[in-house]
Amino acid sequence: PHKNLDNFDFAFNPKMNRSLVFDLATGAFIGRHEDALFLGPGGTGKSHLAQAIGQAAILQGYKVLYRETHVLLEELADATLDGSRKRYMESVSTVALLIVDDFGMRKLPQTAAEDLLEIVMRRYERASTLLTSNRPVDDWGKLLGDTAAVGSMLDRLLHHGHVLKCGPRSWRTKTAAAD
Repeated sequence: PHKNLDNFDFAFNPKMNRSLVFDLATGAFIGRHEDALFLGPGGTGKSHLAQAIGQAAILQGYKVLYRETHVLLEELADATLDGSRKRYMESVSTVALLIVDDFGMRKLPQTAAEDLLEIVMRRYERASTLLTSNRPVDDWGKLLGDTAAVGSMLDRLLHHGHVLKCGPRSWRTKTAAAD
């Protein structure tokens, strides 16, 4: 089933900034080349909402690329090996909305910090990036092993960025407990 706002239960985490979600779903932030960070524990709806906003953007005529972080970085590594890095980086850098899901869920390659920074820098004030993570922003430097790169990345993402805090309750544990 498609993830959209109609099938998202906002009552489950009532403190979530619902008006921000619906504002992002209008796509206006994409037209303004702004970014969004969805942060919170696993199972709190970050990926569902990111996909719903991606679907809404497509319906409004925007080109959207959705990738889990590790897949994005694997594709970039493959493109580097086969000589198509420049072309791949161009496509990732120019799509109207790039959704990078599940940042920090898996161990990332050594080049992750510089690769992600390059993508964010190329997109800054030119295109919109929506990134989801279950890791607090303070952990990102340690996670990527490069606090300077992470600082630069966050500086750009947050300059014209919208932060949605998701949680604290998890859907998955609620569903598992109900079974």
